[in-house]
This record gives sequence, C-alpha cells and structure tokens, in this order.
Amino acid sequence: MPSPLSRRMFPSHAGRLALAVVAALAAAGAGAEEPGFKALFDGKSMQGWQGDVGGYEVKDGEIRCKAGAGGKLLTKEEFADFDLKFEFRLTPGANNGLGIRAPADGDAAFVGMELQILDDGHAKYATLEPYQYHGSIYGVVAAKRGALKPTGEWNEQEVIAKGSKIKVILNGTTIVDADIAEWRDGKPTIDKRDHPGLKRDRGHIGFLGHGDEVHFRNIRVKAL
Repeated sequence: MPSPLSRRMFPSHAGRLALAVVAALAAAGAGAEEPGFKALFDGKSMQGWQGDVGGYEVKDGEIRCKAGAGGKLLTKEEFADFDLKFEFRLTPGANNGLGIRAPADGDAAFVGMELQILDDGHAKYATLEPYQYHGSIYGVVAAKRGALKPTGEWNEQEVIAKGSKIKVILNGTTIVDADIAEWRDGKPTIDKRDHPGLKRDRGHIGFLGHGDEVHFRNIRVKAL
C-alpha cells in the first residue's frame, strides 16, 4: 500500500483531471472560450490597433490610457453589427469613451458614435447633462445610472450593435436599449447637434481618451 506521503505526491485520477482543467483554463485566458468571439487585444502588444498608440501603453495584460495623454485608439478592422465585450477600470475623475462605427478621422462622438466611459460620480461632474453619464450615446441617448462599480474596481461591459439598435449592458444591467432609427430619420438629438455618424452602418471600434488614466482588458468581439 502506498504511504501517506506517496498519496500526497501522486494525486488521484480525479485530482489530476482537476489540475489539468485548471491549467487549460489558465492557458486559454479569461473570455477566450466564448463561441464566436475573437480577441481584439492579445494582452501584450498594440497589434491590430491604430491611431494615437503613443498615448496608451500595454502593461500587465492591459491597455492603459496614459495620464496626460491618450487620444483616439481604434481597431484597424471595421465592424458593422457586432457584440463587443470588455472590462475597464477607472481612476478618480477619469474620462474616456468607446467609439463605435467610427471613421478613422474626425470626432467619433459626431462622425461615429461615442459611448461614455466616465467616473460620473466624481464631484467635478456634478452638473453633467443626462446624455453625458457613463454608457450614454453621447448627445443622443441617456444611460440609466447605478450599475457602475466604485472607482478602482473592474467593470464588465457589453455593447450589442445590430442595425439601428444599440444595447449597452454594464455589470449585468442593461443601461441603454435604444433604436437610433428616429434620429437617423431627422429627429433632433438631445444636445441639438448634428450627428451624421448615426447613419453609418460600419466603422472602427476604439477608445477615446481625454488625458486620464483608464485600464482596459479582455477586449473581444463577435460579428453578428
């Protein structure tokens, strides 16, 4: 009979299987096993990205918008209908944005669409317009509040764009579920400004930095 020491040194079949599963999951990485999704960020380089790459850095498996820098960082690839998932972590008072269906040039908030990424509970944002809170389609659709985690914690966000329908899910709560068809057809937007990007049916996905440190990871997308 094997000694107790031998049993500790050589785990059972079930134990070996469990260890193998853990090792496989670790090697695959978070979110890598979702059917149909592909990674937009390899965790170690800016491969596949364009724009202000100098305003961002890759560190600890994250894309980080640098404090005092960070402009528009876009995917080289364009997307039409998609399901996008990513995680982000804000620093106090941080302001960024998620550009979707955006062209390479111009202000994505107007020539594409910008979904706010913002520490909107910070005191300096006490007088925001409803369409400026986190998750809102800037200038067009106000997001529901209350789902953003405390500053410094990781948030999970999903954006589903299918035709004129845009859905934003933050930490499991739907904060935007909108059909932008009426604004495409000429209805005035909340901010009373021209948003030609609402009529676009495809474009780049990316982050729209405003000089604040923001962390991103596990960025993946599925074409619909």
